[in-house]
Amino acid sequence: MSLRTPRTLLRLAGESLLRDQASAIAALEYLPAELFPLLFIQAYHRRMQKPLKAMVQAWPFTVLPLGCLSQMFLNKVLKALLDGLDVLLAQEVWPRRCKLRVLDFRNTGAKFWRMWCGDSTQKCSQTEPVAVHSSSPNMEHPLAPLEVFLDLNFNERDGDEFLKYIIQWAQQREGLLHLCCKALRISEVPFQRVRRVLDVVQLDCIQEVKVNCTWDLPTLGTFALYLGQMSNLQRLPHIYMLRLRHLRELDMDSPIFLRGRLDQMLRCLQTPLDKLCITNCQQLTHSDLTHLFQCPNLRQLKSLHLFGLSLADFSLEPLRALLEAVAPTLEDLGLDNCAMVDSQVETILPVLSRCHQLRGFTISENNISVDTVEKLLCHTARLSSLELELYPVPLEYYRIQGTVNEERLALLRAELTGILKELGQPRNIFLGTKYCHNSGKCKIYDVEFS
Repeated sequence: MSLRTPRTLLRLAGESLLRDQASAIAALEYLPAELFPLLFIQAYHRRMQKPLKAMVQAWPFTVLPLGCLSQMFLNKVLKALLDGLDVLLAQEVWPRRCKLRVLDFRNTGAKFWRMWCGDSTQKCSQTEPVAVHSSSPNMEHPLAPLEVFLDLNFNERDGDEFLKYIIQWAQQREGLLHLCCKALRISEVPFQRVRRVLDVVQLDCIQEVKVNCTWDLPTLGTFALYLGQMSNLQRLPHIYMLRLRHLRELDMDSPIFLRGRLDQMLRCLQTPLDKLCITNCQQLTHSDLTHLFQCPNLRQLKSLHLFGLSLADFSLEPLRALLEAVAPTLEDLGLDNCAMVDSQVETILPVLSRCHQLRGFTISENNISVDTVEKLLCHTARLSSLELELYPVPLEYYRIQGTVNEERLALLRAELTGILKELGQPRNIFLGTKYCHNSGKCKIYDVEFS
């Protein structure tokens, strides 16, 4: 029978064949592969367990996608399907007809069923989450003839019985198959419920995590231990989980997952911060930075360190307003390696001179000129508490190759010593070069007037 045969005739042929289940099972060996999906769907909707068990053993495709089919029917025929797989797994040599290598319980596979069955399936997801039918190369697991894909979805609506059933079934057949859970999604459920499952699955399979929960810091810390074992994690796009009632210090290194969502994390702050440190996050958007600098719970900061952020083409007016607010309390300010230029630095010069509690100020590895460095020295001259000052070697003192012109820099250091002398306060400042990939570090030069 050709694929061009009208779909109604194909369905009628399948219905006729399934009227005699024994004959239908016997015919599977000779049935064209293109008829299997429609026959499977018809048996699936009728909950015909014996034909389904037989079809699994003769499935002529590498993937059997079950996750997007009706869960109501799946729960009723699941045992028959798994019994059919058990028959396969017990054989050293699988039947020649069977090509099955992946059993997919994720909400995917819509294209497969639509191609072979038209509109006869239940509505499937139009998206293909983490739709790679192979394990990542870094995963450590023995080669198995069958891979089982299962998403870990936790929410208030659905129970965990199905997840636990599949996981337990897979554990009992360890070595015969590999259970791979690529996505973890948690929505407003107790962490203990999630933990019971995470304790028994292979965490290095997980590539995507989405969390929408209100957890306290101890719970978040426990979850972080599991995250640390997800060595192949690729996406952490949603993490709305914090109730930060007593947080005083916040230190974030490479928080790429907060791109475009930093405001959501900042709204979790319920008390003013004393210290904020963000490093190595060039991915933060201008909107993120604006929300950051306008956050009301940053108005009493004693320490602000931004390292490796990209402030290029960003108006520093929001940062100037923040510094204005924290001027009475700010003790440490670091704005290193932020791609700042002269005009941006000049925006914050006036308010910088009013930060009278400032003890440490670093602004190295930015693209500023000698004129701006001299202006910085003048605006910080009356900050009597200032003990540590680190400025960038000005742009004019680099060669085309990116190396420092030591002779010219020696003259600059002498000039800056003269400026410090004119300002009349004993000071010891430092000039830092840009990061050197050859040596793996920056070079620091001191300039002193005592």
